[in-house]
Amino acid sequence: MMTRNELLADRGLYESRAAGALIGLAVGDAVGDLGRSQDYRARYGVVTRLYPEARSTDDTEFGALTARALIDAGGKLTPASAAAAWRKYIIDRGGAKKRAGRPLYGAIENLKRGLEPPESGRCNVMNVDDGAAMRASPHGILFAGDPEAAAASAAADACVSHDADGIWAAEAVAASVAAAIAGGSPDQVVEAGRRRMPAGSWLARQTDLAMAICDEKGDIEEAYEELHTRLWTPEHATAPEAIPQVYAVFRLTRGEPRRALLWSANFGRDADTISGLVCSFAGAMRGIEAWPAQWVELVRRASGVCLEFAAEEDLVALSRELVALAYGVCRPCPAR
Repeated sequence: MMTRNELLADRGLYESRAAGALIGLAVGDAVGDLGRSQDYRARYGVVTRLYPEARSTDDTEFGALTARALIDAGGKLTPASAAAAWRKYIIDRGGAKKRAGRPLYGAIENLKRGLEPPESGRCNVMNVDDGAAMRASPHGILFAGDPEAAAASAAADACVSHDADGIWAAEAVAASVAAAIAGGSPDQVVEAGRRRMPAGSWLARQTDLAMAICDEKGDIEEAYEELHTRLWTPEHATAPEAIPQVYAVFRLTRGEPRRALLWSANFGRDADTISGLVCSFAGAMRGIEAWPAQWVELVRRASGVCLEFAAEEDLVALSRELVALAYGVCRPCPAR
């Protein structure tokens, strides 16, 4: 794996992998949303590609929010500046529309009532779901090659809406993207995330179970059913279910973009988040060239189905702004 300084010395590579990570999030999000649609299952059996009618969900759009919050803060995000971005881009523009998760709506209401992070996330409904993890890739882009700094930045963002396992999941995703962009192997990408999960936490326990299933079964075809049944929770977007599944699918497909997309987008449950993150890791490893050019054009602007402002953003341009910012950003202090 490259050091941060080695990565910064190759800006073209950095820009490609940064764009690959954000476009991968958008591709996996859109295809995963179709993959759990009964209409698409009836028509295609499984989804294998980005169909023209595919659209972003809250995953991509909150990812754009994170990117914009980081840029507005000059790369030095704090819980206060993250909350300010939520107020500017969500509350001041009429709030979140359909498709957002419960802790995201809860955090918006808490902020409107004057509650600040971390209390806005701690005193919140379902605050251990994967809604902070789904938006964490931009931290890994900005701090590529420095997983610890990426995780610290993600924690400052995540505490607006989440707590405990919800925050640790966001830290893990950010750290994994930072490792992937720096050329980490699939195993190194997984390990970078696992290191952010506290010993004894629900998230760590379930991730270790997922990795044990991978070790035992050896390939995705054999492991697929147990990754569903043994990790199942009553709430399908719970981080200790979905995030270990992300790591398992990514590990067993070795981050090969089309294979990773196939198995994650058809996973069911919270397939938009699962596929979005699996494909974000794959794109971070392999660059924007991992995705067909026509797919890039279809998803580079979000639909605005949840956050109105997101439809005005270009994901490739956002990734380049994050890379440009990386050249002038110092390592952040831990957020908590």
